[in-house]
Amino acid sequence: MATYLTRRFLLALTVLVIALMVLFLLIYAVPGDPATIALGPRATELQKEAFRERMGLDDPLFVQAINYILSLLQGDMGTDLLSQRPVTDLVFAALPRTVVLAITGLGWAIVVGLPLGVWSALKPNSWIDRIVGIISTSVVALPAFLMAIYGLMLFAVTLKWFPAIGAGEPGDLGDQISHLVLPSLAVGIAWVGYIARLVRVSMLEVLGENHVKTYRAFGVSDFRIAMRFVLPIAVVPVLSVLGVGMGNLLSGAVLVEVVFARPGLGSLAYDAVISRNFPVLFGSVVVTTALYVAANFLADAAIALLDPRVAEQG
Repeated sequence: MATYLTRRFLLALTVLVIALMVLFLLIYAVPGDPATIALGPRATELQKEAFRERMGLDDPLFVQAINYILSLLQGDMGTDLLSQRPVTDLVFAALPRTVVLAITGLGWAIVVGLPLGVWSALKPNSWIDRIVGIISTSVVALPAFLMAIYGLMLFAVTLKWFPAIGAGEPGDLGDQISHLVLPSLAVGIAWVGYIARLVRVSMLEVLGENHVKTYRAFGVSDFRIAMRFVLPIAVVPVLSVLGVGMGNLLSGAVLVEVVFARPGLGSLAYDAVISRNFPVLFGSVVVTTALYVAANFLADAAIALLDPRVAEQG
């Protein structure tokens, strides 16, 4: 088990480094001069050259990437071109709201999708199964940003059940929760369908195995068999998908934050793109990528703990 987890951790680090290099090249390919953004259009060429030299922007791109990664290992993400504040402070101030949004969206997906999948598996080919299948397929096809727009129009603007924008007043938990409902539902609704269908397929496969037939022969109820003996095995494929799903939830959270004007990594990155504020943009993307890689590693670890055969084969 320890060897397997070590290999997966080293693989995660390798993927993270490669992703950082690619992201660095892509972001710095975006048009725009950071020196002009920071100093303003009236700055002289001499002032711009001095700024580029001070920020290391006159070095070759590969050298800039290596220097950035070395600085990153020391906890330094650079300086905001506009406010001259450390990017680390800006990113980690916005990070908790984005993580809470993504985790809450995942909570919606598990709390709603898991029971639907179990219910559908216990009643295969029934009207319940058909309805769950229609609902699951429908919500999977809906992008997070589209759900955010329609949810905003219906529940915030028309019905006025929930606030339209913002994250709520600091210190007021009830207000923060009310501001979280619509964005988190928009982020997690598609994964309700994914989880429901995955749980259904996995449970039907396990329900057909010999040990389940033995439990039934001894008079054990279908519900007890499903909850105690089938679901722990059937949930393993779901965990493998959730590793990737958490990354998709984070990317969905970024878009949803922009729609709901909710402060977080999404709004921070969006504002950085508009202003060509490359250090802030890259810091936001780096943290999001790191969370994505970490989510996949944790999913692999959870699968290995639930099914030790994975560690033996991997």
